[in-house]
Amino acid sequence: MKKKLILLLVGIFLIYWYQVSKVDDEFQLPIFTPSDLRQTLVHPDLVGKTTHEIPNFSFTNQNGDIVNQASVRNKIYIANFFFTSCPSICIDLTKNLKLVQNAFDPEDIIILSHSVDPQIDSVDRLKKYEELNDINGKNWFFLRGDINEVIKMAQLGYFAIASVDNHIENSLIHTENIVLVDKESKIRGVYNGTSQLEMSYLISDVNKLLNR
Repeated sequence: MKKKLILLLVGIFLIYWYQVSKVDDEFQLPIFTPSDLRQTLVHPDLVGKTTHEIPNFSFTNQNGDIVNQASVRNKIYIANFFFTSCPSICIDLTKNLKLVQNAFDPEDIIILSHSVDPQIDSVDRLKKYEELNDINGKNWFFLRGDINEVIKMAQLGYFAIASVDNHIENSLIHTENIVLVDKESKIRGVYNGTSQLEMSYLISDVNKLLNR
């Protein structure tokens, strides 16, 4: 009788362990590589690749400081692309990213917003943009740099755009994509930054990474 009871308890424990493990697996975030994404998001040079490394980068932020990979090492960070004079989607992107920023302590995440109009978006202009939008610049950096480097990051780093050929010549790159990067510099999510619903998903996914 005692042996049957022990076997029953072991069986119950195994079922419980399986269910807990299954739930935990269901909440694991994927690691995105070029092969996981639709081709409209992937540069032709990356299509089909099953591994991905974010390229080295070095940009200047709204305080005149250099921001590079060392700045985000062992940090969860969020990346997007914008320009300060944008009259359309950038307004929603900034507003929605403020919701994300306000959901966390400044030490928990970093936000990198890359200007796609660095000729206009000087350091001073980026600083004014931060102030006009009442943004906490402690962990949200507005970045400027060589436009070719910015495009490289958009195409080859964050899958924000596949190719500038899809845009009108000499026009500014528009993309609503916001990218979540984990502490190991792996892309864990791509979101529509104009959607508050998608921002709620982003907040949830950041919490999953923080609680790992």
